[in-house]
Amino acid sequence: MNKSVKTFCARIPESLRRSSNADHHLEPAFGLNGGNPRQRRGPVRGRGQWSVVSGQWSLFRGLWSVVLSGALSLSLAAFAQNATSTGRKFASPEQAIDALRLATTGCDTNALRELFGPGALDVENPDRVQATNEWKTFSAALAEKTHLVHVSDSRIVLEVGTDFWPFPVPIVKQSGRWVFDTAAGKDELLSRRIGKNELATLPVMRAYVDAQREYASSDHNGDGVLQYAQRLVSSPGKEDGLYWPPDDATGRLSPLGPLVASAAAEGYVPVISEDEDEAERGPFHGYLFKILTRQGKHAPGGKYNYVINGRMIGGFAMVAWPADYGSSGIMTFIVNQQGRVYQKDLGPKTSRLASHLKAYDPDPSWTLSPD
Repeated sequence: MNKSVKTFCARIPESLRRSSNADHHLEPAFGLNGGNPRQRRGPVRGRGQWSVVSGQWSLFRGLWSVVLSGALSLSLAAFAQNATSTGRKFASPEQAIDALRLATTGCDTNALRELFGPGALDVENPDRVQATNEWKTFSAALAEKTHLVHVSDSRIVLEVGTDFWPFPVPIVKQSGRWVFDTAAGKDELLSRRIGKNELATLPVMRAYVDAQREYASSDHNGDGVLQYAQRLVSSPGKEDGLYWPPDDATGRLSPLGPLVASAAAEGYVPVISEDEDEAERGPFHGYLFKILTRQGKHAPGGKYNYVINGRMIGGFAMVAWPADYGSSGIMTFIVNQQGRVYQKDLGPKTSRLASHLKAYDPDPSWTLSPD
């Protein structure tokens, strides 16, 4: 990962890294989506805001339900040579479901590898915290209720939970045996994950705007200058970023404190370090984030630097991009002090282009994200 990447949520706690069989190459993750399972990878819909008054992360009901319940994503980082070409075969669909239930309940990564075969490599989730959480959610729904929908004599769709949510990977009959057709569910799996992650990133961008405004309302270093933060996470013992630990000596809560607390409950933890470019910072809901310190000619007011004499007083901006283009997201998002979020598909070179982005510059190729 490029060391210029600055993210405010990072390393997985040790408790989440440990598994029953100590296999960290394979982290299955399943989830349930409250939205339209056939929504493709275009612009997302949703709205959220950071409530400075209440100090809580608030989202409209539709978005909140999607983020909480998640979109189904299958994360199987397996070695192809250790899996069969089509996955494990069964005498009946019921046996296949029993095997799936047993594997998810016991966190048996080897069994899941056998179930879904090497096709699972194509839908690996780069966000391991998200993968772990979705695995738990899906396992609970699978244990709660299952229903088989016979699409044809050779194709069955598994519905799980009391809402009868359809599992995108069908169970198909091949040469008299039943197998999970991972390849057939690939596009649906990726689309649901991408839609959920993009939907969750929009309110984070807007929360950043509110957090910067709150930060600039106080003097955080005693120099008498009100300025915006140039870091997402503060240096140890300082308030030079939008987040600092709640036990800070000043007793002041950080602007991003509630968001980080919510993220920590999911398993994401902030890295407190002098080095803001510290390596191994991971994605948050599939996305990486970086503060921008200048704007280009296409931004209102034209081209200029936000930083004057080392202090960011001219404005602020941020870019967010998918950690794995085509797997954890499609759209790249940018926002500045005006609060308008723009989005653009940067293509397969997204990681390189976005991580090297220096200025907020929404030229006509960028489109305004929906509210």
